[in-house]
Amino acid sequence: MTGDRIHPIADSPTTASTADEIHPPFFPKPNPPPGTYVIQIPKDQIFNHPPPANAALHKSRPSSTASSRRRGCTCRRCFCFSLCLLFLLAVAIAVAGAVMYFVYDPKVPRYTVDRISIKGFDLNSTSQPSDPSINPDFKVTVRADNPNKKIGFYYGKRSSASVSFESETLCRGSLVSFYHGPKNVTVFETDLIGSGIRLSESMRERLIADQIRGSVPIRVDLRVPVRAKVGAIKSWTVTVKARCELTVDRLGVDSRIKSKSCKVSVDY
Repeated sequence: MTGDRIHPIADSPTTASTADEIHPPFFPKPNPPPGTYVIQIPKDQIFNHPPPANAALHKSRPSSTASSRRRGCTCRRCFCFSLCLLFLLAVAIAVAGAVMYFVYDPKVPRYTVDRISIKGFDLNSTSQPSDPSINPDFKVTVRADNPNKKIGFYYGKRSSASVSFESETLCRGSLVSFYHGPKNVTVFETDLIGSGIRLSESMRERLIADQIRGSVPIRVDLRVPVRAKVGAIKSWTVTVKARCELTVDRLGVDSRIKSKSCKVSVDY
C-alpha cells in the first residue's frame, strides 16, 4: 500500500446537475423580428452627454426655482424699502412736531362761565298741576382765553352746549363760530333751551331745598370742533371739551355764580 497514489475523484454527474439547477446558465436574448434595426448606444453617453440641442434649450430657459427666488428677493426688497420709508416719515413728523412744540409752545385755550341767567324754572308753580314739565331757558356767558402768542384757533359750526342738574339734562344749544386770535380774550353769549323737561319728585324736592339753602349745583358742558392756525398752516380738526361745575344762589334771571371750576380736555 506504500506505493499506491491517491487520485482525486471526479465530480459525479449528479453534483454537476445540482449546480446547474442552483445557478442556471445565461440565456441569450431572442433575435428581433425580421426588418427591425437595433441601435446600441453606450450608457455613459445617454446619462452624461445630452444632445447639443437639448443642452442649449436647457441653458436658455431659467429654472423655475431661480425665477421664484428672484421674485422672492424683489418682494423682500420692496417690503424693506416700504418699512424704511415709513420709519423715515415717522421720524420726520416727530422732529417737526418737536420743533413746533419748542418754538411755538402750544397751549390749550381756557374757558369759564362769567354769567348765567335762567328763565322758565318756577318749581313752586301749581297753576298747571296736570303738566309738571318745565321749559327752562338758560343764557350763558362764556369767556374764552387764548394764551398762545403765535397760534390762533378756528371754532367750527358743529359745537354743542348743555346744562345739567345731577344726571338730568335741562337744556341744550350750540356756540357761535369765530376765529380766536393769538393772545386774545373773547366773551360771547349762547342761549340754551329745554322743552318739556320732566323732573322726578325727588329731584324737584332737592332743587327746591337747594334754592332755599342758596346753593344750587349745576354743570355746563361745552364741546367745540377746533382747528389750530400757525402762520399760513391749519391743523386738522380736534374736539375741545370743557366741563364747568357751577354753584348758583338760585335758578332765576338774576342768578349769581357763587363758585365755578372748569376743566378742558382735547380729543385728537
